[in-house]
Amino acid sequence: MNNKDIITLLKDTAKLLELHGANPFQVRHYTNAAWQLEGLRQDVTGLAPEALSNLGELGKSTRRFLQEIHETGTLQRWEELQAATPQGVREMMSLRGIGPKKVGALWKELGIESLAALARACEEDAVAQLSGFGPKTQATIRESLAFKAEQTGKFHYATALPYATALEKQLQEAFPQDLVSSTGAFRRKMEVVTQVEVLIGTDQAAAVIQWLDEQPSLQQATQHLDASTWHGHFAEPALPLIVRCCSPDQFYQQLIISTGAEAHLALQVQEGKTLREILNSMTALESEADAYARAGLPYIPPELREGRIELAWAQEKGAPSLLKMQDLRGVLHNHTTYSDGRHSLEAMARYCQELGYEYIGITDHSQSARYAGGLTPAAIDEQHHEIDRLNAQLAPFKIFKGIESDILSDGQLDYRADILARFDFVVASVHVGMNMTQAQATERIIKAVRNPYTTILGHLTNRLLLRREGFPVDYEAVIDACAECGVIIEVNSNPWRLELDWRWIDYALSKNVQLSINPDAHDKESIQKMYYGVCVARKGGLTPAQTFNTLSGEAMAQYLQRRKHEPI
Repeated sequence: MNNKDIITLLKDTAKLLELHGANPFQVRHYTNAAWQLEGLRQDVTGLAPEALSNLGELGKSTRRFLQEIHETGTLQRWEELQAATPQGVREMMSLRGIGPKKVGALWKELGIESLAALARACEEDAVAQLSGFGPKTQATIRESLAFKAEQTGKFHYATALPYATALEKQLQEAFPQDLVSSTGAFRRKMEVVTQVEVLIGTDQAAAVIQWLDEQPSLQQATQHLDASTWHGHFAEPALPLIVRCCSPDQFYQQLIISTGAEAHLALQVQEGKTLREILNSMTALESEADAYARAGLPYIPPELREGRIELAWAQEKGAPSLLKMQDLRGVLHNHTTYSDGRHSLEAMARYCQELGYEYIGITDHSQSARYAGGLTPAAIDEQHHEIDRLNAQLAPFKIFKGIESDILSDGQLDYRADILARFDFVVASVHVGMNMTQAQATERIIKAVRNPYTTILGHLTNRLLLRREGFPVDYEAVIDACAECGVIIEVNSNPWRLELDWRWIDYALSKNVQLSINPDAHDKESIQKMYYGVCVARKGGLTPAQTFNTLSGEAMAQYLQRRKHEPI
């Protein structure tokens, strides 16, 4: 277990103690231990008792907890509490708007032990009548339940990708003469999908269906009502799968029809005819590009087939090349062991260099983010000295001195101006205080955007896909402010975030706002999540010319230096 895992275990133990009505002093022991560990830069994994005793920042009880975790891999108190807590009650603790004490009251006083029972209690107005709750809390719980229900049966694209990729490869190997492709929303690289769909152009549909039935990694969901379609799901996770067979001469026609959103197929493209109508009349297609050419269009990449911007992209912009992974020259927004990252600054830099990038931007958390080991001024000094040393060793590879500065509740950036001026660039992000109206959030963010030290606006609404909604913002107002102030907007590539939402990328581009594909990496392997940011950026029509980190290392250094001395 690394520091982050241990902190999570300690905090979870504190929450469970609070849930069970334990003495507040017991709760505080675990909370304080987590708090002390958050402020520690050293990795405590596997440290012997004598080494732990030399860590003066840690209290006696904290060292005792760490020693127990080192010896057993867990905390006995957590194990006991976990066993005494129904699974449904644990699920209730994940809802936004109610903490452990309120969950404990719902459990002990109303006997609620499941989300379904909680929903019924809200419908019956029983929750609002409970002491300490009221109509407002009940309304918040209902909203959280509705959001959770809406996410049921949905998967991140990043979760589905390895399973779909492996299946496509296996099908191609089993039926080398056939045409195989993923299709549907998965092929359009939607950030969240409900199933994987595969299309096969084959003359041996029965053999394909039988092959699918025999795969141990797949489970058939229904009997074969259609001899050319297989319905089921992957065994782990339970990700739904549909495999359709068609004749080889229909493959490219059906591939476009099954890939495109309904709005894409309904586009009026020729003499009042829709794309679907034109496709239905086509025969003997050699490729998808052939089909689009016959419809009077350039080839439209699958990511764009949403019925939103593709005609403008094809007709007005002359079908420019969309951003590709190989266009990216550097990686901005990365965390190290100086804050809450898993790998050292040097390890992150060298890994980035091994991947072929020209530069990395180190952006550990700022001082207010105590929960993430935010950098004190002294830690900034230490980190900058290390960066200078590594830059001398790794040249021409470049490490840029950045920070992910919290946007405070009043819109100010974390740190005084003289400290902010020491960084090559600043990513400004909201992490706490997210219970805001749209007007409050918009005002807070725009104030930060107008700060002359803000270079990049990070994960705009702080959403976590399938887990929580982001706070509401006026997208147009924020994007307009970024255009006015020359602030770049991040496309955060973490599969949980993937924002700026791709549906607003076209508007940002229309305002000449540049976007930066950033991994928000907390370990070196996560740098490769840049791929998911490229996927959603392509959906919004992003080109290399409008992407900030397609700049070469030299050009990036010049830009950041110029901006520091001549704020836009």
